[in-house]
Amino acid sequence: MADQLGNERRTRHAVVIGGGLAGLLAARVLAEHAERVTVVERDRYPEGAEPRPGVPQSRHLHVLLAGGQQALESLLPGFLDELAELGAPTVGMPQDLVSWANGSWMRRTPATTRLFTGARPQLDWLVRRRVLADPRIETVEGSEVVGLAGDSARVRGVRLRERGAGADKEQRTLEADLVVDASGRGSKAPDWLAAIGAEAPHEEVLDTGLAYATRIYRAEEDPERTDALGYYIVPNPRQVYGAVVLPIGEGRHLVTLSGLRDDAPPTDESGFEEFAKRLPHPVISEWLSRAEPESPVFGFRKTANIRRRYDRPGRRPAGFLAMGDALATFNPVYGQGMAVAALSAVALRDALADRRKTPTTRRVQRALFDASAFAWDISKGADLKMPGATGNVLGTSVADKPVSWYLERIQQRYMSDPVVGAPFRAVLTLTEPAGALFAPEVVRAVLGPVREGLREPAMWREAPQD
Repeated sequence: MADQLGNERRTRHAVVIGGGLAGLLAARVLAEHAERVTVVERDRYPEGAEPRPGVPQSRHLHVLLAGGQQALESLLPGFLDELAELGAPTVGMPQDLVSWANGSWMRRTPATTRLFTGARPQLDWLVRRRVLADPRIETVEGSEVVGLAGDSARVRGVRLRERGAGADKEQRTLEADLVVDASGRGSKAPDWLAAIGAEAPHEEVLDTGLAYATRIYRAEEDPERTDALGYYIVPNPRQVYGAVVLPIGEGRHLVTLSGLRDDAPPTDESGFEEFAKRLPHPVISEWLSRAEPESPVFGFRKTANIRRRYDRPGRRPAGFLAMGDALATFNPVYGQGMAVAALSAVALRDALADRRKTPTTRRVQRALFDASAFAWDISKGADLKMPGATGNVLGTSVADKPVSWYLERIQQRYMSDPVVGAPFRAVLTLTEPAGALFAPEVVRAVLGPVREGLREPAMWREAPQD
């Protein structure tokens, strides 16, 4: 790994702060360029596929979008087969979901994309098992990073102390040629950089106040009622309540209900199920009445979109990168986090392997920014329209207005027109760029008349048409 990430020599030691999905995938990539990689993790990893405190959302719904599936498979060949062997369900869109958005129900035409919907701890465990089998990668568990070693010109390692120890607990320095911050949404790196005389990044924030609550239910298949695998009520500025019901395996389903600030779903059993009656149709409330709860209700409130602009010029040291949620974190309602973590690791791999360009800190950081930029645009674009949104990226420019007009027409049509729906889903699942929405056949459909949407839930799949 060359530098200003190294001086035309092989990097001896890379440190990754955070042992979640983004951190482990970064370690997998760095192991091909460094003599050794150390992952510093605040938690102690569980033995198996169990939730852990360092992933506070692990009890909530996680989907692995198609773009993330492709990225993970390229980083860990055979990963998707292993995930399927563990029983992680797949849900085809739109054929497997009863889905409501913008006042109408989606036609359940043949699937054009598929989601993995297994429990998050299962996916984390499988990635952890694969990555940490590499002898070049070691872990320091139960320890927290409290600062960076080095100065404003170059980071030379991290300062650690045992987790749970007081401020007077002895610290030690772990030297490194490269430090990657993958510590998540609550990253302290801006403060650490300031402490060594460097410049903290500008933060962009957009917060809708979305809050959600999740509970596991067990429900048997009911072929007399539906052949759907799940349900999805998409909130919008006029109808702010949302719901998702998706299988996680062995007859269990995660049910997530959402609302905005000061109107969040309760975390008690009766309040949770009563809240479901606020949705624009009783289909989910009726499903809950037939299902058996298997867990308490867990709430989650930290859902702001936050992006740290490490890509912009500034007085920042060589040898330091940020990725994953430490770089950009999104409203979880869009299900982008795991996919972006995997896509960012692919971007890191490609930037370091590009022999045409020296992988300087700034160049690699820009590649990581670019890997998350599209997901940010999707999440930001949708959240800007929600009532009560706050932050420092509010408002649209004159140049944005034609695009907003076009996207609004797409949203009016994708539920009922497969010509529009297929590329729209490809863009949302991060497998195609936004340009797919401007293909000639899509433009014709978008500029044409709106097909009337379904007025009642589509409880049965549509047969494929020749």
